Amino acid sequence: MRIVADENIPLLDEFFAGFGPIMRLPGRSIDAAAVANADVLLVRSVTKVDQQLLQGSPVSFVGTCTIGTDHLDLEYFQQANIAWSSAPGCNARGVVDYVLSSLLVLAEDQGVDLSRRTYGIVGAGQVGGRLQAVLQGLGWTVLVCDPPRQSIEGGDFVSLQQIISDCDVISLHTPLDKAGEHPTHHLFDAENLGRLRPGTWLINASRGPVIDNAALRELLVQRDDLRAVLDVWEAEPSVEVELAALCRIATPHIAGYSLDGKLRGTAQIYSALCSFLGQPEQHRLEDLTPPAWLAQMHFDASVERDWLIGSLCRAVYDPRRDDADFRRSLFADSAQQRAAFDALRKHYPMRREITGLEVSFAGPPSAELVQALKALGVVTRQAG
Repeated sequence: MRIVADENIPLLDEFFAGFGPIMRLPGRSIDAAAVANADVLLVRSVTKVDQQLLQGSPVSFVGTCTIGTDHLDLEYFQQANIAWSSAPGCNARGVVDYVLSSLLVLAEDQGVDLSRRTYGIVGAGQVGGRLQAVLQGLGWTVLVCDPPRQSIEGGDFVSLQQIISDCDVISLHTPLDKAGEHPTHHLFDAENLGRLRPGTWLINASRGPVIDNAALRELLVQRDDLRAVLDVWEAEPSVEVELAALCRIATPHIAGYSLDGKLRGTAQIYSALCSFLGQPEQHRLEDLTPPAWLAQMHFDASVERDWLIGSLCRAVYDPRRDDADFRRSLFADSAQQRAAFDALRKHYPMRREITGLEVSFAGPPSAELVQALKALGVVTRQAG
């Protein structure tokens, strides 16, 4: 069995070498010639996998080690009898950590109490649903817009217009859909952007074209009360440099780039391939995951709740380093900038998730502290 894989997929050898030889390529360089003799194709979100790429090849299984599938032509897969799998939820926690730490940066800038803000989440799938649970677990006010789920489940979802009119913070976690029943391409167009309430924080860690980038640039030029955090860009790896300069935090599509999330994605696709082939799984993720550099933090039980939350989130991940690295890359010419965008992702430093952290206390923590840590998902114990 011959495998072609994006070179940025971790643990390729550990999980897949037993199936046959692996050809590694940059994700954007995988073309029809590369897969002409391949049986299995393993990708991430930068590779568009469609009829043009696969027609005439022996590829019978496509795995994307990502949550999203907008880069896969699923209708063609069905017509061509090609099996496929994605990795739903694999990096969701990493994105939640990104949003939490970005909120801390914005709150520090403006001296804002995060508990007094109203949060709007657009898209309550794997990422948005987990973010909702964390924010509500912290006792914060959250409104959620998800028309596809609302049409199926009913429930307490609200309209996009209510999100725009009532929320101080809007975080986007919707898939990119250009032509479906609930299209999300340019969901935040000039009209919707123009309705943002004064002082709104807008965060996009979903797909770049969910926001009309040109319209957002013009709006940010006109309104210095707004704050934008963008991890995704409409024409990436090309980035509108002026828009990036206007953002408080700008990063190269790395919100979900925790090591845990990437390894989880590889493991999920390995499991799917084993199932497709009718073979038992020989490898376990827990046996291949390296130890975390920061495994435990210790506090006195008198620690103030908000200080504890900020200390934990920043200790695990602070987006300002990624923001600084990204901004330095934008001074190059367009070709160098595009190459740097991919290089920042390829050589991304090790980053773990907050759920792998253990917190201990000297003395019994208050119920308030226990609830906050439960919401964040950390393991707690009282030191002996």
